[in-house]
Amino acid sequence: MRTLNVGAPVMNLLFPVLATLIWAASTVVNCLSVGVIDPAAISFYRWLVALLVLSPVMLPKVWRLRQQIRPHLPKLWLLGLLGMSLYQSLAYFAAHTVSATSMGLILATMPLLTVLLAFPLLNTQPTATLLVGALVSFAGLTWLLAAGDLPSLWAHGVGQGELMMLLASLSYALYCVLVKRWQIPLPTWESLYVQIICGTLLLVPPFVLAPSIALTTANVPLVLFAGLFASALAPGLWMRGLQTLGPEKTAVLMNLVPLFTAVLAIVLLGETLHLYHAVGGGLILLGIGLAQWKPARVVTEVVT
Repeated sequence: MRTLNVGAPVMNLLFPVLATLIWAASTVVNCLSVGVIDPAAISFYRWLVALLVLSPVMLPKVWRLRQQIRPHLPKLWLLGLLGMSLYQSLAYFAAHTVSATSMGLILATMPLLTVLLAFPLLNTQPTATLLVGALVSFAGLTWLLAAGDLPSLWAHGVGQGELMMLLASLSYALYCVLVKRWQIPLPTWESLYVQIICGTLLLVPPFVLAPSIALTTANVPLVLFAGLFASALAPGLWMRGLQTLGPEKTAVLMNLVPLFTAVLAIVLLGETLHLYHAVGGGLILLGIGLAQWKPARVVTEVVT
């Protein structure tokens, strides 16, 4: 009699799902950090924590590969800027005016932006379902940005915080496409570690210029969560999913992030889920589903 072993498949699925839950919680942390720590300060501290945690294991490996790494440093610097410095810093600043629920829904456009950027940068061919999906997601995003009031959006434009979140999504989408385009011949973790070094160094100037960089009992837990869980643990869980489930199946799980974010925001922040969240978010996710009907082969390596 054969015994059906479902443990391994369940664990393979659990790892990337847990990563999406951590990233959703990180969005809530963005909002919790408002008024507790300067955005430039937490941006720097989180990557510094991740760097310190990873260094005992990764630094010797990177040092042995220093000759192979050197020719690729310009590209690694740009990836560090897009994936580490800009992406999360913009989210921390946006949290001052944008709810966690809206942030999660705007970030949900990232996979679609990745596929759209792949057209000119990877020479991929658009499909009919992808183009329809893009239009549906754009309609949902417009409804979300307008908070259900399109004339108001037309009259006043997109808010500064929402614009920052759109730029954050675009920054990380470009990061994902460049990772695929360049395919830097380095092991994944070694490449990420160098990018974290570059991203952390790029965050030093705004950190030094920040009005306050003090660590307190109120903000240290936020920094530690962002550095240990969102920056160090979650990428490892996500990469495990990429290896065991494949990039296409794993990428679909990113759609859980806005759902988890909304639930956590309601429970932990007392946010209210409005009808425009449901309509806009539903259209965004529907559009992404259509776009991923025949997904372009773009490997999404998330590190925030």
